[in-house]
Parts: sequence; structure tokens; C-alpha cells
Amino acid sequence: MWQNVGSADKVIRIIIGIVLLSMLFWVPGNAKYWGLIGLLPLVTALVNWCPAYTLLGVRTNSPKGSD
Repeated sequence: MWQNVGSADKVIRIIIGIVLLSMLFWVPGNAKYWGLIGLLPLVTALVNWCPAYTLLGVRTNSPKGSD
């Protein structure tokens, strides 16, 4: 599997993932478990690969050797 998530996209995904996961601590009741959705952007940022980008043919990083 190749990388299709660029560095700016990676930072945005990490921030969004942390904000969503913080719902586990700040939102009362069962609604807090929606914060687990924050794991998805965190995992895709850490592995630099997004399955949705693959289906849509999107790449936010530059191909290797294009310098």
C-alpha cells in the first residue's frame, strides 16, 4: 500500500482526531462514544494512507522522485 496522505493533510487529521477523541472526556452520556470516530483520522494520519482517497483517486502528497 502506498502513501496518499500529505504532510498538511496529516496534521489536519491528527488535530481532528484528537478533538473528536476528547469528546470521550467532555460530552456527557452515551453521546461521548461518538468520539471514537476520532480513531479513523488518527490511524489514517499515522499510516499515511486513506482508503477513501484510494477510491476517489486523490493524493495530497507528492510522488517520490518528483523533485
